[in-house]
Amino acid sequence: MDYPSYLNAYNNGVLEKVVETIWQGLSSCQLCPRMCKVNRLEDRKGFCQTGLKARVYSFFPHSGEEPPISGWMGSGTIFFSGCNMRCLYCQNYEFSQNGLGEQVTPQELAKIMLFLQKQGCHNINLVTPTHVLPQILKAIYLAIPQGLNLPIVYNTSGYDRYEIIKLLEGIVDIYLPDMRYADRELSLKYSQAQDYPYYNMAAVEQMHRQVGVAQMDEYGLVKKGLIIRHLVLPNGISGTEKIMQFISQRLSKETHISLMSQYLPCYKASQFKELSRRISLQEYEAAQDIMARNGLNNAWIQDGHGLKRLAGVNIRPVAKEGISNC
Repeated sequence: MDYPSYLNAYNNGVLEKVVETIWQGLSSCQLCPRMCKVNRLEDRKGFCQTGLKARVYSFFPHSGEEPPISGWMGSGTIFFSGCNMRCLYCQNYEFSQNGLGEQVTPQELAKIMLFLQKQGCHNINLVTPTHVLPQILKAIYLAIPQGLNLPIVYNTSGYDRYEIIKLLEGIVDIYLPDMRYADRELSLKYSQAQDYPYYNMAAVEQMHRQVGVAQMDEYGLVKKGLIIRHLVLPNGISGTEKIMQFISQRLSKETHISLMSQYLPCYKASQFKELSRRISLQEYEAAQDIMARNGLNNAWIQDGHGLKRLAGVNIRPVAKEGISNC
């Protein structure tokens, strides 16, 4: 079989069918749990504030992701504008919520992907792709005949519909979702997404079913599989205990986890006392202890110098901090 998987999907006609199905779905958009049902083919906008065209804020070889994603040449990262969440502490609020970014056609997006490939990037890293998935898939379809052959990293906040993720089977090789909250009321208060835990767990379980535990090649680069990001928030807001129990019991104890410590009180966080500070060392160590109690040791943690691997293969590059999808 060809690698990445979308090459097989292209050759056997599956990718074309998925592109057609998901593109027509824009006429009554139900891509994400918001299910706004606006006609985006007529450039109308729902919660994500995105019409027919995707908007791109920036794209570049990113050296600051997890080591098996960034490698030594960088991850070909595309930051999309707009979001289906409203996180009060969003680090990327200028383009996730305030609309900065340039509209692109699928043809232009395909050129961006091919440009990143020519730069030597290890993969195409789609940051906040949920609300622009039809445009992304059409761009991939257009780029394949021009030589695109890098694996796709689906780098999502995790607020995804199970049914949409299911369509990506045999197309996406690497899933990089957040697991942000375990409590409905907290996800409502801080991200306007009360049903986040329900949809998040269902979507991540589907991702795991498709690609399984992350597999690394001989250079320590992820070839296929699931890596879960968990951003530790102050005062236990992120629900680490329940999330780690879910991963351990419903997925696999071998699941790769990036335990993120770089929370900053950005955007509107300073207006909420419980969010108005960085996490303490004690809070971060408590999250590590929770992982250990649940038998989850296949992880990257912050050690003061960047991300450090707890178990498994050694990674060549020196890691910097990852970036959370806010």
